[in-house]
This record gives sequence, structure tokens and C-alpha cells, in this order.
Amino acid sequence: MARKLLTPKSTVASLYRNPVGRDVVDKLFLQTGLPRRLIYTMGFLRLGWIEKATAPVTGGGMVDMVLTLVNGEPDRPLKGRAPHPTPWWREAVIYQVYPRSFADSNGDGVGDIRGIVGKLDYLADLGVDCVWLSPVFASPNVDMGYDVSDYRDIMAEMGTLEDMDDLIKGCHDRGMRLILDLVVNHTSDQHEWFRQAVADPEGPYGDYYFMVDGDPGTPPNNWTSFFSGSAWGWNEEAGKWVLHLFADGQMDLNWESDSVRDEVADIVSWWMKRGIDGFRLDVINYISKRHGLPDGHPFIGKLLEFIGVEHFFYGPRLHEFLRGLRREGFTRREAPASTPRRRLPDGTLGEPQGPDMIGFMVGETPGIGMELGRLLSGYGRGELDLIFNFDVLDNPGHVRWDLYDYQLWYLKRFYRAYDKHLAPSDWIAVFLDNHDNPRMLSKFAHGKESDPAVRTAIGKMLATIQLTMRGTPFLFQGQELAAINHAFEDVEQLRDVESINRHASLLADGMDPKKAWAQILAGSRDHSRVPMRWTPDGGFSDGPAWLAGTDTVEGFSAEEQVADPDSVYSWHKDLISLRRRHRALTIGSLKWVHKRNRFYFAYQRKLGGEVFLIECNTSDKRRKRPHVAGRIVPVMGGPRGRWMEPWEATVSRVY
Repeated sequence: MARKLLTPKSTVASLYRNPVGRDVVDKLFLQTGLPRRLIYTMGFLRLGWIEKATAPVTGGGMVDMVLTLVNGEPDRPLKGRAPHPTPWWREAVIYQVYPRSFADSNGDGVGDIRGIVGKLDYLADLGVDCVWLSPVFASPNVDMGYDVSDYRDIMAEMGTLEDMDDLIKGCHDRGMRLILDLVVNHTSDQHEWFRQAVADPEGPYGDYYFMVDGDPGTPPNNWTSFFSGSAWGWNEEAGKWVLHLFADGQMDLNWESDSVRDEVADIVSWWMKRGIDGFRLDVINYISKRHGLPDGHPFIGKLLEFIGVEHFFYGPRLHEFLRGLRREGFTRREAPASTPRRRLPDGTLGEPQGPDMIGFMVGETPGIGMELGRLLSGYGRGELDLIFNFDVLDNPGHVRWDLYDYQLWYLKRFYRAYDKHLAPSDWIAVFLDNHDNPRMLSKFAHGKESDPAVRTAIGKMLATIQLTMRGTPFLFQGQELAAINHAFEDVEQLRDVESINRHASLLADGMDPKKAWAQILAGSRDHSRVPMRWTPDGGFSDGPAWLAGTDTVEGFSAEEQVADPDSVYSWHKDLISLRRRHRALTIGSLKWVHKRNRFYFAYQRKLGGEVFLIECNTSDKRRKRPHVAGRIVPVMGGPRGRWMEPWEATVSRVY
């Protein structure tokens, strides 16, 4: 039976029943902050009527654009069963290292691979199962390694391939896997592929990139870069326009080229043979661009701040490209140099495990919502294993550059909605911090984190949610130490190209300097990229750090936290140990408790006869604890009194 396509005569309700349509509508309401109940009260309206009613504001054409996206996706998320046996990554705790800021072994002020090797015992003692490194490949560092010039070499300041081999073996010997960041939506303009393409646009590398003829004064379309300005740069040597969705030196690869896809698969295979256990794939949903690279809709561009996104955030060949990469790159054909030792429930180590036949694939997928995420990562679809859904990071109507008080009721609503829509074949990545966003502890605390007691309480509460929520937790370095945002005072202190470019653009547009700086300070990526604070005095490097932090509060260095059994670090360590001993906290079912109570963030995790109750007060006020049936015995936190203290978190057994 032929699939029924949506038309302007279709209703909002029918659009919302479609997975692509649902995500598009949800994103619209998230960006605008409009009340979600309108989605249901508007369900009977025809799309054509909405087009006519909104055209004076949007300029028209919005419905046609949405219908193109919706009707271009014939699939529906799978409702299949969970994989058996359970993949290792469904029960793992993954820890992201930003190598430039983790540990410096040679005193040059830049973190390196040998520095990470020297801290592997710290990570193993914390209990993490997998280490993820932000880029360490050779790079001119226009965007701190996310502009790769050689995928088979290490950037000079990070070390050598031999150092990487030591890191792989060091992780495996301690029962940890290691995954790398793979940036293949674009390369550096210093990559040999691009140099060859520019030298001979009609040669074998000419179709590796989007190189377009035209008038040097008029870009091929109106797309804008995520790092400010046009997404097109005129290359004088080639006499062509070249697409770069990010910085000027980050040139987008043309995945329509068979040769590009073969090259990327070969790179993955090369690293997996060396012992890498998988990759986090940077902005991987951008690799398929709509044929012809049409102009972006101006209103969507204004709403999302970037023009053209609708033509590449979920492109027409995305599924095909991902399946091919999994089949040709991530599927092992040769034995790896080493494999991780088995980590037993009590934390001790067993013998080395057999190799994973398919490497771990986790995708960074900006703009992808719940339903499209299921289409990209559902078990049995042969694409990604997990995706990052960034809708969790900001309240409706806000973006990360806004200075506002994050309301934690939204965090509860987000996870409730996700859990409601997941099938057994689905799994999610549970994350709060990463290298591209400010520290969420500061966003949640609204300045109250200046009180060490509040900082500690919120750090423990967030860890409790993240490490007991159904899904795979991804910690970012420093979270276990309750890391917070930094008191930068001037753009000269920053190193983040996105923040620096945005600040210049805001000033060029006439924004008041104080307002421009307030926006940058709210959203700069440098808050999370400040070096790890190993000792009260810093301990990151013997020399001046490449990026200087401002946090000197007593008690929040690794040295102090590790020695303190009541610290945020110790809370993380105990939680990780608890979830390893009790699979109810990893693969168990999830049942919300008093789900409509805004400030009582509570649920039960159950597997077999084992039941855990997780309770968090997500406010700065004492609140009466709601009744929960059963004999409840706290195992972390407590005592479990009638009243919950501000930010209190407890994990209990239910008998």
C-alpha cells in the first residue's frame, strides 16, 4: 500500500503524528517558547490555512519546506525489542576528555596525550568505562582540532602515534575503552585533499568539496556559517566559491562523492585496527546536503540564527551514508592491537575481552529531536548507536547565549517525554556538560554556586539524575569536581573562535558593548574548556596554561575532592560503583513517581525483584517529601526525613 503523503490540506494533528513533523513542530515551539498545549488545540487546523495566516510574518513558503522534509522520509521508528546480549555501551559511564585542557606533561601550557596517560589511574579509580577524546589529529587549530589536516597523525603539541598507542593500551589494561572524535563533515583547508582540489579543481580531488563557479562578489546561496558571516568563501587560487559551515578554514566535504565515503571508511578501519573502540562523530547529521544547495528560508534563519539549516540538518541521503560507514568502516575485518580487560561488578578486572565486531558509533546531531533520533539510532537500523539531543540544554524560548535562570522543571519534562516515546530498541545519551557549552551547574544555580555548600549540593543532585537516568551517561571532565563557569572579564581572555567571532559580529551590528559581552559570557565554550584543576593551585601545567581559569575556591580541586568522602567526586564514584553492582540502575525499567510535581524529580528503577527509588529536590527551598509506598531504605544520601533540603538527592532501596 502506497504511503500517504501530507499536503496543505492535511491537519496539524496529522503532521504531528509523523516523526519528522513531530520534531519540526517541537523544535518550533522550543525555539519560540510558545505553550506546548497549543499543539493540541491547533490539531484540527489545515496546514494551508496556517500558511496563509502566518505568511505576513514568515514571508510564506514555510509549509512547503516542512512538507518537503516530512514527505522525504518514508520510514518510521522501530518498535523492536532490546538487543541481546546488552551492548557494553548501554551500561557504561563515558567520560569526555578535552585533551588540550586535561593534563600537560611537558610544561608548554597545552594538555597532551602523555598527560592523559599519567591520569588514567584517576579515571579508572573514578570508575568510568570508556574515555572519549576530543580531537587529537594533526590540525592547524583554527577551531581547536576540529579542523583536521591529517587523520592518520597526531597534532604536534599533543604527542605522537606511539603516545596514542600507549594510551590505547593503558585504557585497555585498566578495563576502559577509548573512543576518538572523528570530524568528517569538514576538513582543514590545510588537508592534502583540499590542497589538491584547489590546485586542480577538475582533478581527482575536485569533487571532495563543494567548489562552485560564480561571481566573486556573490555567494552561491544565502547560507550562513555557525561561526558568523557567510558559509561561503571565495578561493582565489581555484577561482571558485567553497562551502564552510563553520570557520573559514573548515571546508565541508562532499559526501555525494564515492571517493570521500571510501576515504572516511578507510580512516575508521585504520584506527580500529590500532585498537580504538569507536568514534564520536562530529555534526554527523550535516553530511548530506540537499541537491542543488537551495537558498535557506529567511524566517527559519532568523528563528534559528543560521540560514540554510533546513537543507542539511537531516539531508536526503543521511541514512544511506551512515549505514555505509557502519558497514564499510566500523565493522571489523582485522583484529585490533589490544582489547579492554573485563570490568567485574565489584570493580576488579578480569581477562581481556574479545574484540567488538562493530565499533561504537555515537553521533553529535544538532537540531535532531526525539523521533528523528530514533530513526538514526534505533537498534536494528544499522546506523548510529546513540545520538546527542541538545534540546535538553536550554529552556523553551532560549539559546545558550541568553542570560536567564534555567528552570529545572524543564529537565524533568524533557526526560519524561523521552522515556514516554522510547521503544525497547531505543537508548539515549544522558549528558549535561560538554566542550561546546557553558557549565550546566552554573546555569542551574543562577549564581548561588558561589556558596560552596550550594555548589556541592547541586553537583551531587545533577550527578544523581545523570547516573541513574535510563540511558548512557556522558560525563565531561570536571563535572565530578563540580566545575562551574569562569569570571572572564574581557574577550582577550578567550580562545574560542566562535565566541570571538560572535563578539565582533555583535559589535559590528551596533550592539552596546556591555550587552554584547554579557551575551558572550553567558554562552562561551571556554567556560568548559578551562584546564582541569588538579591541585588547589592548579596543577595542570608547570607553565602558563593556554587558557586561564578564574576558579580558586577552596575544596574544589581534584586533590581535595578525592581526599574528601563527602565531596562531589566521591558522590560520583560511589554512584558509579552502585550502578555497576546493581543492573536495575542501568538497564532496569523506569517509572516516574509523582510525575506532575514540578520540584520533586523522582522515579523508580526496577529489574527483577530489585527496586531503587531516586529522589531529588530541584529547588532552593525546603519541600515536604511526597509519600511513596513501600519500606524505603536510603543507600546514598539521607537520612530520608519528611522534608527535603534544598537540592537534596537520595538513592534508596524499596522493599
